[in-house]
Amino acid sequence: MEIVIVPDAVAGGSLIATAIADLLIAKPDALLGVATGSTPTPIYQALAARVADGSVDASRARICQLDEYVGLPAGHPESYRSVVLREVVEPLGLTEASFLGPDGNAPDIAAAAAEYDRALAEAGGVDLQLLGIGTDGHIGFNEPCSSLASRTRIKTLTRQTREDNARFFDSLDEVPHHVLTQGIGTILEARHLVLLATGEAKAEAVALAVEGPLSAMVPASALQLHPHATVVVDEAAASGLKLADYFRDTYAAKPVWQGL
Repeated sequence: MEIVIVPDAVAGGSLIATAIADLLIAKPDALLGVATGSTPTPIYQALAARVADGSVDASRARICQLDEYVGLPAGHPESYRSVVLREVVEPLGLTEASFLGPDGNAPDIAAAAAEYDRALAEAGGVDLQLLGIGTDGHIGFNEPCSSLASRTRIKTLTRQTREDNARFFDSLDEVPHHVLTQGIGTILEARHLVLLATGEAKAEAVALAVEGPLSAMVPASALQLHPHATVVVDEAAASGLKLADYFRDTYAAKPVWQGL
């Protein structure tokens, strides 16, 4: 696992956008797994700016969703399908034809979950999966005590996660109780995992995930198992890291050709 400490969210977004641009040069039809929420917004803004100025060609890229609310209409502005189309797919000049996502309104949710795992595999697998981290250490919507081998499935959100997400709705009562999420085992199949965390509120979760033991109580600690995982954090989110100086030194000494 590589830990990269950046000055702020904008710097983190630019760094990760560069990694995505490099991937699209090497593999123009790469399958990019995207996350929602406010944290990855600087990534999408930086990448869209590069597409707009012609420095990145994303015309053949494919986009896939990490998770989706269960029971929220697909056209609802806060459904994750709507968010991804609005914040990622459209700004990159892509269409829904380039998009893969789970069906949170399927009559058989378990079957829809299994179908999404199959769809990802049939698409050749995820080349780069973007991740955020919850204040309780969750990735995707794999809440604490999720199996580290879990597949895409339905999960019940904790009250904390619903409260964290209530800012996107008019009230807490409107936040769904259930989601379809890629499981930890599914996430770990991506070729490159990139987690961005910003703000002091994420500092404890980041420290536990990076420096703590591998534990289902901290689902993000599963990144320790991955052969190519990158954790990008701003100074505030890095404030709980005991090895912060070491991480700064190792990144500063890293050969440029390695990229992320």
